[in-house]
Amino acid sequence: MKILKTISVCLGAVLLSACTQVKFAAVNAPTYFDDVKVLSDVSYGEHDRHRLDVYSPKVASLDAPVVVFFHGGRWTDGDKSYYRFVGSHLAKHGYVVVVPNYRTYPDVKFPTFVEDTAQAIAWVSENISQYGGDATRINLMGHSSGAHMAALVAADTRYLRVFDKMPAVINSVVGLSGPYDFTPREADLVDMFGPPENFPNMVVTNFIDGDEPPVFLLWGGDDTLVGAQNINRLSARILEKGGAVDTKIYEGIDHVGTIAAFTWAYLGKSDIADDVLKFLEQEN
Repeated sequence: MKILKTISVCLGAVLLSACTQVKFAAVNAPTYFDDVKVLSDVSYGEHDRHRLDVYSPKVASLDAPVVVFFHGGRWTDGDKSYYRFVGSHLAKHGYVVVVPNYRTYPDVKFPTFVEDTAQAIAWVSENISQYGGDATRINLMGHSSGAHMAALVAADTRYLRVFDKMPAVINSVVGLSGPYDFTPREADLVDMFGPPENFPNMVVTNFIDGDEPPVFLLWGGDDTLVGAQNINRLSARILEKGGAVDTKIYEGIDHVGTIAAFTWAYLGKSDIADDVLKFLEQEN
């Protein structure tokens, strides 16, 4: 139980402030013994944060489905290296997994970090075949603010168009505890997404037209950081527009729990990791 508490506290620190690589040692240590290949710090752009890690099965086909995972951290914190446990878990199940970094506030404001998200996806579309991935089966996955950015890029075509891409390059989207539809109230969020007349541009629901790829939205019933209106409003709009969406609420799971479900200590303690894999298998 002590290690479970350590993992929960550490992941929570990433979401609410900062957490060091040392603190994540307990979370990621077992992954270094996994039968997975890892290529770190591949460049997808010109900035220092334009780096990504690629995880792939040790014995892989030449056209494995791809998952691009965007970490959370309130658009201010986090690092791709913290989420080795996600890349390793999915790679062990046959996926080529890409975990990018992106620029964060206060160094940049909205929509720069979403633009970075789109740039990483465009890079994957053009280059993932070199790493054994199938560019026709690119699936997005994100937790918290990472889920927001993945969903927004899939819904608002302006981001990928900059890189001569369309959301059609995205096969599906998995959102874990994402803040898709809310109005910024805290001072830093107001500054990050402002001015207020710009707020509608960060609301994923505003850009749903029914042509988006299939979406799987997961949320923990004990989540006190991201309200239920986010999953409810987004799923309702997708259905209203004739799109494809699955939703699932996990009682007894908090905001951190939806991503902690992929760590070695939490695997099997909820259906989250298995449900994500089932959805991905269905769509690929």
